Amino acid sequence: MSSVDKPKYQINILKTDIEFGCREDQSILHGMGQAGRKGIPSGCHGGGCGVCKIKITAGTYVSGKMNRDVITEEEEASGYKLACKVEPRSDIALEVIGKMRRSYFGA
Repeated sequence: MSSVDKPKYQINILKTDIEFGCREDQSILHGMGQAGRKGIPSGCHGGGCGVCKIKITAGTYVSGKMNRDVITEEEEASGYKLACKVEPRSDIALEVIGKMRRSYFGA
């Protein structure tokens, strides 16, 4: 693994013992999967289903556009995000909010 591929930041899922590394060029959800960890539920991996909803309580990040059907503007302003749409820019502490509501296949 080259230094470019090494995780730069630590992601800590609060109220669990789950922690994993994540690069700044990958989403938190992708970093978790690449590290072989579980903890954040996942569904579509594209921001449409809302299953990977989290609340970031500490850290800096960049995020893509949030689906307003699953994250309101008020929630987003309070730190709620979709893990598939957030890339870390520092170590991150988060709480898992999303829950699997139905089975997703494929993605």
